[in-house]
Amino acid sequence: MSTTFPTEVPTAPETAPPRPYQHYVYAYPHKTAYRPLPARGPRLAELWRGEPKDALSLYLHVPFCEVRCGFCNLFTRIGAPGELTRRYLDALERQADAVREALDGDGPVRFATAAFGGGTPTYLTADELGRLCDLAESRMGADLRSVPLSVEASPATATADRLAVLAERGATRLSLGVQSFVPEEARAAVRPQRRADVEAALGRIREAAIPVLNIDLIYGIAGQTEESWLGSLDAALAWRPEELYLYPLYVRNLTGLHRRVDVAQRAWDEQRLRLYRAGRDHLLARGYQQRSMRMFRRADAPAEGPEDHACQTDGMVGLGCGARSYTSTLHYSFDYAVNEREVRSIVDAYTTTEDFGRPVHGRYVAGGAGGGEARRRHLLQSLLQAPGMAREEYRTRFGAEPEEDFPGELARFARRGWLDPAAPAGVLRLSAEGLAHSDAVGPELFSPEVRAAMAAYEAR
Repeated sequence: MSTTFPTEVPTAPETAPPRPYQHYVYAYPHKTAYRPLPARGPRLAELWRGEPKDALSLYLHVPFCEVRCGFCNLFTRIGAPGELTRRYLDALERQADAVREALDGDGPVRFATAAFGGGTPTYLTADELGRLCDLAESRMGADLRSVPLSVEASPATATADRLAVLAERGATRLSLGVQSFVPEEARAAVRPQRRADVEAALGRIREAAIPVLNIDLIYGIAGQTEESWLGSLDAALAWRPEELYLYPLYVRNLTGLHRRVDVAQRAWDEQRLRLYRAGRDHLLARGYQQRSMRMFRRADAPAEGPEDHACQTDGMVGLGCGARSYTSTLHYSFDYAVNEREVRSIVDAYTTTEDFGRPVHGRYVAGGAGGGEARRRHLLQSLLQAPGMAREEYRTRFGAEPEEDFPGELARFARRGWLDPAAPAGVLRLSAEGLAHSDAVGPELFSPEVRAAMAAYEAR
């Protein structure tokens, strides 16, 4: 069986067409490049001293789900027996106190955006979700009612009482994982759900009047055709979602599908590209704007909120055992695993931790080949967005042109037709075909050091 694993980041020879689905790059460096940090490493106060803190992102991670879908390799625990959710929230509060104390060392602290992710944050009860919001506001100082707040949910947990709490506390975006409206496809993806339950959940979300509804869908499922794929899109469009995310299916190590699915890689790549293009064109023809390979937003959707936070440059504060935090020199988190037993062990260790004053797992990003990891991150995370990258921002930050730092990579992209020659002056952006190959573009910008660390990671 030929599959794609999160630790494999191959670079195709220039003489051969690169595989379009190599690695989903939603952050750089990937967490599989993180390693345990020295036991007496820097304290958080030292790490955050001197960092800009006037437009931070706050991320709270809830690692619990009611089931694990067949394609999922996220850090998530199935169920929470006994008082585990209470113990987890207790630990989250201890961590929040330690982090806020470290942030308060110098200069003003302001959060420009917030998100609850997982796992499934709405696995928590309505009262527990209220406690999570209290933690973000009273302990971290985030004003949830005045900044964009995004929350992930599943159909089974998007209940009226939970949604009411989120709406009242300022949630501006609710992302619902549906994946497919076709029952046979949901079963093939090991996604236990009934369409009637999905539709009911969507109705409750609309009744809660959270401004932005996002629906996640997956293409490339066994047995999926262009007709059934467009049928799922039309079922989603019936709810007029402000956003849609279209995800290519990956078969990853240690997941349910990895044990069940046998795929012919080239044929599967062709199927996914065909379905991607059909879905993209379908949404563009219906008033949606493409923001990235995966994200489509309705042209008349509400504004996304203050635009003073940039994922390429601004810091992120992550709370919870699956959350990452970013400073200009170190990206850090807790340990990462997919295997259920390993995840349980990490969650249990987190709930008993008393001292959260030092990072324990991460990767320093100040150095690196090819102009430094910060330059790679800035280019990568800008280029994978449909608007592209303003050259002046790169020049101002790094004192160089991107072609000076990444001549080989950008030359290859141009030869393949992945760069847009019609981009506005001063903008470097992908062409339509480049966006379609985002999961090949991203990996080619990984540094040799990060690539080696990811290859050496032992999945567990």
